[in-house]
Amino acid sequence: MSFAELWHELEPLGRDQRSSGYRRYSWTPADAECRAWFTRQAEKLGLTVEPDNNGNLWAWWGPRGTNAIVTGSHLDSVQDGGGYDGALGVVSALAAVEMLKDKDFYPERAVVLAVFTEEEGARFRVPCLGSRLMTGTIAPETARALTDDDGITLAAAMTAAGCDASLIGPRPDLLDGMAAFVELHVEQGRALAPMGAAVGIAEGIWPHGRWRLDFQGRADHAGTARLADRKDPMLPYARTVLAARHTAACNGALATFGKMIAEPGGANGVPSAVIAWLDARAPDEATLENTVTAVRSASMRFCLEHGVTLSVRQESYTPVVRFDQGLRDRIAGVLAAAGIAAPVLPTGAGHDAGVLAARVPTAMLFVRNPTGVSHSPAEHADLADCEAGVRALAAVLEDLACRT
Repeated sequence: MSFAELWHELEPLGRDQRSSGYRRYSWTPADAECRAWFTRQAEKLGLTVEPDNNGNLWAWWGPRGTNAIVTGSHLDSVQDGGGYDGALGVVSALAAVEMLKDKDFYPERAVVLAVFTEEEGARFRVPCLGSRLMTGTIAPETARALTDDDGITLAAAMTAAGCDASLIGPRPDLLDGMAAFVELHVEQGRALAPMGAAVGIAEGIWPHGRWRLDFQGRADHAGTARLADRKDPMLPYARTVLAARHTAACNGALATFGKMIAEPGGANGVPSAVIAWLDARAPDEATLENTVTAVRSASMRFCLEHGVTLSVRQESYTPVVRFDQGLRDRIAGVLAAAGIAAPVLPTGAGHDAGVLAARVPTAMLFVRNPTGVSHSPAEHADLADCEAGVRALAAVLEDLACRT
């Protein structure tokens, strides 16, 4: 099947009709549909599909053994997210294998298509969970106890989906068998469009993390409690949002509060608590630390002024990632020989490639996003650019899968 045909089949899965965004949360019926779709398409290509103990999917082409070339991405989404984030890399991997098969190419080393689970962290709040478990950067017992907004643990969700959560954990055998991992992804930003390039190569990933802030106040009546008597956690939270924006702007960083929960959540009451999540990213680890420290200090000061208590807990952290220079140079040479101009770009977005980079030579390709909008239903890539991405990925896989 062509890229367009594959995309047409996947596109409706997990899409919310009201928002037009995607809700492909891990270990849900929508996720199961996507996983089944991938398995069908890979098997049509003659690949052998196997899930691992962490719920990641692996589709093998060619001889088993060491030095496998791995590509792929993820199929889960943020709430009401766009269709290209993650899914583009999976569909492109399938289309690239089909392209190579059509020209009668057979890999001298295994080519493996991977689909990682819970990359977005939209359900259990730890991004890149499948690759983190695989590399041992999160403990299995910690992962099993993660909960979603309904209090369902990861262990319970996996069990309900027919998986054994007691088996999750590191897979050094899979990691040791990889010679390289190349992830194709939609550009999350707008650097390629002004350059007139359909495809780019990633230089590295900014360090980034997620912090949970719990503001504890006192519930009260919105119509009778005097303003001076209130211990309203919404006020220091609101001031913290503004402080985060100001601090990030001053530091050349990024800081975002994209999710908050007010408890008990009544429209006519002062909340007893506000729970909020800070996403922070920066060009280097020192700047990131300074930014988060400044936000936390400002928030503590605001809470003191309003009689509210604050607790802060880091939920995830990914240090700066520098992709393998030798692999990047080789990919650049392959693309140049194929007549594909591919500028080198940094990125502030996290990916499974960033987690794997600590253990495996890793690289990323970007496909042009004409508006730069991502994590939104407005996320888009033109079909011609997607097809250019498939050709680029196929050229890279063909080169890397030759033992020479």
